[in-house]
Amino acid sequence: MTSAGINRVTASQEEVQQQLERILSSREFRLPERARRFLEFVVTETLEGRRDYLKAFTIAQAVFGRDANFDAQQDPCVRIEAGRLRRELEHYYLTAGDADRIIITIPKGGYAPVFDVVSGAEPTDRSALEKSDRPGSSGDDNGQITTAADTIGREQADRRFWPGRYWLLAAGAVIVLASAAALLRQVGLPSAERETTSGADNRPTIIVERFESVSDGSLASDISRGMTDDIIEKLVRFNDIVVVTDMPRNKYGEASSRPLYALQGSVRIEGSRLRSTARLVRRADAAVIWASDYDADMKVQGIPKTQASLAGDIATAVARPFGVMFQTDTAAIAGSADALSCVLSYYSYRSEMTMQAHELAKSCLQQAVKKMPADSNIVALLSLIHLDEFRFSYQLHTKSTAATLSLAKELAEQAVRLDPRNARALQALMLANFFDNDPAGALSAGAAAYASNPNDTEVAGEYGLRLSMSGKWDQGCTLISEAVGKNAGPRGYYEVGMALCAFMRGDTQAAELWSRMSDLNYNPMHRLVLLSILGTLGKKQEAAEQLDWIRREAPALMPNIRQEVARRLARTEDQKRFLSGIEAAGLSVQ
Repeated sequence: MTSAGINRVTASQEEVQQQLERILSSREFRLPERARRFLEFVVTETLEGRRDYLKAFTIAQAVFGRDANFDAQQDPCVRIEAGRLRRELEHYYLTAGDADRIIITIPKGGYAPVFDVVSGAEPTDRSALEKSDRPGSSGDDNGQITTAADTIGREQADRRFWPGRYWLLAAGAVIVLASAAALLRQVGLPSAERETTSGADNRPTIIVERFESVSDGSLASDISRGMTDDIIEKLVRFNDIVVVTDMPRNKYGEASSRPLYALQGSVRIEGSRLRSTARLVRRADAAVIWASDYDADMKVQGIPKTQASLAGDIATAVARPFGVMFQTDTAAIAGSADALSCVLSYYSYRSEMTMQAHELAKSCLQQAVKKMPADSNIVALLSLIHLDEFRFSYQLHTKSTAATLSLAKELAEQAVRLDPRNARALQALMLANFFDNDPAGALSAGAAAYASNPNDTEVAGEYGLRLSMSGKWDQGCTLISEAVGKNAGPRGYYEVGMALCAFMRGDTQAAELWSRMSDLNYNPMHRLVLLSILGTLGKKQEAAEQLDWIRREAPALMPNIRQEVARRLARTEDQKRFLSGIEAAGLSVQ
């Protein structure tokens, strides 16, 4: 597979340094200071010729301030932060950096960056950089790089698939999809497509093409066929999309006007290793909107399990909530009450988490349910957005009333009746039961949701949180960790769950790290978690800063802390541990 627009033209050390400054100063590069230091550190060390020293242990000490006892197996902070950094670099090059000449990536499997050059792009000098800047806030990798005195290239650019400036902006893509949604109509689909309810006919459609075998022999051919079948089986469990194996056409033989994507890939066998590449192509303009490489050792699990595991990773990356097909601006698409627009508006709102985005998405879903009352997925999302008024009340400035919770639960139950196997409907019922003080009902619905689609990162993460907060910390934290490892969204949401997991097992140092890696502005409850951790650590000054923030930005939370903690932590001993940290921070909890 050849990467469009990228070649081995060399870049100077100065050009790479200028590109680093451009990224760090961009509004589209939305990571906290620690992640920025991470990127700056690995780029600088690579330019200085010390790429071989970029191990988890070194980065943990230099960037995260960990001591000589750091164990990467027990504390995956570097790996998780590297994953967030990779996602944010991808976002930057899809938006502000779509015309940049130098492409900085951090290949999976290591922490040393790779510097690619987009062919045909003009070199950027210092003056041009200053004019275009936007003010704003475990193992080795396989990249190729020379020392600082040399120019920098990449030997494997044709395998990494970074189309750079040839990708269209994600927001523009969604606007195109939303505009097309009004023209969609029911068409006949091949037997490979799962059954959908009447309102689902304008959801994004993925054509899964047969994965190509690029190795000789029948084994590679059999695996490529099996991988394709496994991917289809796992994709059809996602209710937000439609899966087909051929171009959908209506009864007149005309191509469908649905938003279409093609999932393409290849399989290669090298010794005992199974390697696969995959990419998602938007059929409207042939733009590659996502691509990645995967590999595993077949000796570890055997061929069938390895094949299924890689298929699951690909399906999750393509169809996960808050993923590449669900990234947009709420206001841009919430005006139309069709299923696609409302699904997009919901995921956009959950990423933005503002009052305005909440109202826009809620209105869209309410109108959509009136038009499509039999659509289980839309009803489930309306349940969740009502429930958010209860569980995110201090962020959305809503009242967490019993009536709101009752309405959310009624909608969740309705969604499950419409489709008892819909993972999103079961997730909504799990959360409604949990906040309605029915932990047994919550975990029962959560188990059913996870069994229905274990590759849905939102289902896995939320189920893990409810298990943990119900006192089943070992089981729940495992699921949360897996969700974080698969880039579960919204950004910075499940990291606070990892902070609680570390806190409850007594590892307060790791708890603080995870808490600071979370999005502290997403929900004032995230600040409360950090406050308890800092209090336990005896960091009075830092705790005072968090307490001042809560008093200033979420004053309504102050008299209700004990009640909110009891809503979320079922066991008395867990509540006591959490509240003792709050009191150690200097706040007397009534």
